[in-house]
Amino acid sequence: MNWQRRVVQFTCHDSWLVGVLHLPDAPLPRGLLIVTGGPQYRVGSHRHFVLLAEQLAAAGIPVMRFDYRGMGDSEGDPRDFTAVDDDLSAAIGHFFSLLPGMKDVVLWGLCDGATAAAGYAALDRRVAGLIMLNPWVRTEQGLARVTLRHYYVRRLLDKEFWRKLASGAVGVGRTFSSFVQLASAARQSQTASDMNVPQRLYLALSRYRGPLLIVLSGADLGAREFSALPARHAHWRKLLAAPRVRTETIPQANHTFASKAWRDDVTSLCRDWIASW
Repeated sequence: MNWQRRVVQFTCHDSWLVGVLHLPDAPLPRGLLIVTGGPQYRVGSHRHFVLLAEQLAAAGIPVMRFDYRGMGDSEGDPRDFTAVDDDLSAAIGHFFSLLPGMKDVVLWGLCDGATAAAGYAALDRRVAGLIMLNPWVRTEQGLARVTLRHYYVRRLLDKEFWRKLASGAVGVGRTFSSFVQLASAARQSQTASDMNVPQRLYLALSRYRGPLLIVLSGADLGAREFSALPARHAHWRKLLAAPRVRTETIPQANHTFASKAWRDDVTSLCRDWIASW
């Protein structure tokens, strides 16, 4: 299907925000808004957001991607993922004004963009679906646990590591010290601020009652930190086992889906899931 690209501008409070609309010639009534994460603007790592928007638009899905206040070409003061509800509301409102025939929208986010999208989803009835890639649930304790389990265990089973250790190419003292520090962090009680990150996401997903697609990278510690939540907590197991939730893993993919094959897998999963309900 043919599509066109348009630069869009809209206001959020007293700031002008800039975005790009990918508009199919015959748009389907369900659109997708890309929610950026981290210190990124609307292009994304490896142009992932651009390529995703182009491929979905070619399938008839209208897509908009934009910069928060203080990022990219948008005005205003920078803000983190916990303070972008007004930006998302303004972007969704403008998206609907551009497409009067659009009935609902799916929010798509990577990393803390996924967590930001989840935090907003239940606040807006126009949000019909939520796609989260490697949701951000970082805590010092959680990171220490997955690093010990997935990084250090792999190193201990690697013959090349033992060869370097025997030859002195790897510092024994430094390696042991790092291991001890991680083990100590993994045993420590979580701080109130640490507990706030996964708990806030759990509460947000509990309030949001629509369909949810979670896509995880097979070679990303952040994804493994998220995967550890249902393994350790019954309330997370119950939430993620609900019929409205679908979880997929792309083996070997890194955090930002750096290869074309991994990005194509993401696009296929998103396109097919959006069309399935």
